[in-house]
Amino acid sequence: MTAGGLSGSTSRQPRRELLLVLLLGAAGAGLVLLVMRQGWARVETAAPRPLPASVVTVPGQALVPAASALALAALAGLAAVLATRRTLRRIAGVLLAGFGAGIGAAVVAGISAADVLAAASVTVGAQNGSGSAGSTTGSTAAGAGTPLSGFPGHVVFVGFPWRGAAVAGAFAVIAAGALVAWRADRLPVMSSRFDRPARTAARGPAVPAADRGYRGGDSASLWESLSRGEDPTGGD
Repeated sequence: MTAGGLSGSTSRQPRRELLLVLLLGAAGAGLVLLVMRQGWARVETAAPRPLPASVVTVPGQALVPAASALALAALAGLAAVLATRRTLRRIAGVLLAGFGAGIGAAVVAGISAADVLAAASVTVGAQNGSGSAGSTTGSTAAGAGTPLSGFPGHVVFVGFPWRGAAVAGAFAVIAAGALVAWRADRLPVMSSRFDRPARTAARGPAVPAADRGYRGGDSASLWESLSRGEDPTGGD
């Protein structure tokens, strides 16, 4: 393998690392946001006839609202990783890992039946206020009655796969933040291309190609050569 091939592969490796880190963090935060929209628990309310029975599904976002907020903060942290360098980028990586740790702590924290009942009551109130139909059992709509208002509800936790997926997303965000903090100096800076015009301007204006053959490269030498009948370009 030639030296040019080695240098090309070496220059592409940091870019690949940055891309993998960004994909890892985005996948983890996106997974958390997706899981938070799933039903983590349901409240089954059995009412005496002719009142309808109902089932209210409670999403994870209603039970663990902090997880969704931290996932959005993690996405903003990934944008900060692209916009920073060196020390600031290392700080952004630490914050990103902190967001992931906060997601994991919020998800792992215990959820009681009282929390589910309270969230279900809020969900039903929002459904009745907006006039939208809620979850159904058979052909009976939950919004038809008013569950949890006088009849005991039975809480069923169904968040086993969703909670595990949320924890996996949190670990992905933590790993992405740790990699950014560790490799902050090696990862390429995406905004460095905007600094090139400034460096070019610092070197001064470029001399036109047509003036490079004149003595001193100035217009005064050009007119002096023409007045003496000489060729200012040095040609025959």
